[in-house]
Amino acid sequence: MDYPRPCGCKGRRTCLSCEAEFGIVRSDFYTTFQDSESYVFCPRCSKIYPGWDWKRVLSEHADIPQHGGAQGENYPGVYIDLDFLSTAEEENLVQGLDELPWDISQSGRRKQNFGPKTNFKKTRLRPAQFAGFPQVTEFVQRRFAEVPLLANFQTIEQCSLEYAPERGASIDPHIDDCWIWGERIVTVNMLSDSVLTMSLYRCADGKLKYNLHFLDQYRDHLLGQLMDEKTLLCHEHRIVRIPMPRRSLLVLYGSPRYQWEHSVLREDITERRVCLAYREFTPMYLQGGSEFKQSEDIFERAKQFWDHRSVKVDS
Repeated sequence: MDYPRPCGCKGRRTCLSCEAEFGIVRSDFYTTFQDSESYVFCPRCSKIYPGWDWKRVLSEHADIPQHGGAQGENYPGVYIDLDFLSTAEEENLVQGLDELPWDISQSGRRKQNFGPKTNFKKTRLRPAQFAGFPQVTEFVQRRFAEVPLLANFQTIEQCSLEYAPERGASIDPHIDDCWIWGERIVTVNMLSDSVLTMSLYRCADGKLKYNLHFLDQYRDHLLGQLMDEKTLLCHEHRIVRIPMPRRSLLVLYGSPRYQWEHSVLREDITERRVCLAYREFTPMYLQGGSEFKQSEDIFERAKQFWDHRSVKVDS
């Protein structure tokens, strides 16, 4: 069923509603990943350790010796700030977002998109109705400047995503588009703990997905290193679980951004989760880049913040 269903899903993407209504058998990534060699990223020491339960691995960091004396393995390209938001900031953010319209999305999610229109297949970009971002979220972008890794991050798209267990919300393994979205994938997690599950991406049919071929145009500008083939082979049958605790900030860059698919499993959504996802442009669309003429107006619009209580927003 490639056409959109009433719930918002299409193709192989499903939620509890369309699975029940149309008898669709969902892709069971949870079982597949359970059969893999699983590791957990510890945000306190930035290493990965064998296991599936991130809370157990995180608690073992406080043990003496840490993690039972295990050395852990490097997994560069992940930054986590466990205390990015205060409780009051989270409450105000979610209240403000809930005063804005939510749109249905695929796999049981709801979304709010603030950014230009992009056509990944045709690699077309246009400002459309983009007029900046809700003022209630402005402080989040301002705070990025306090994070060294994000000091020069220029937000071009901000997307609110809602995951609810009653809809069976999830997101399938994928890599964010590499033609238009830049290296740093930024997520602010709210309302409940969750996990990002990383699985190694391998080109199966000789054709790269996700517009990954554009990476060759800006490989020299990357902040994080890519894994060489020898290192990738060591991860061939592994998955890596990256914690996204409530009120935390997560940044993916380098190898996890381009060589690993990331997903949020239905089984890891046990309470309502709302996150803010932020995207930047690829170097071609930055000032001095070959496509800057297409993005110059969008950068100006991205400087604007508006009060959602006084501005009508179409759903």
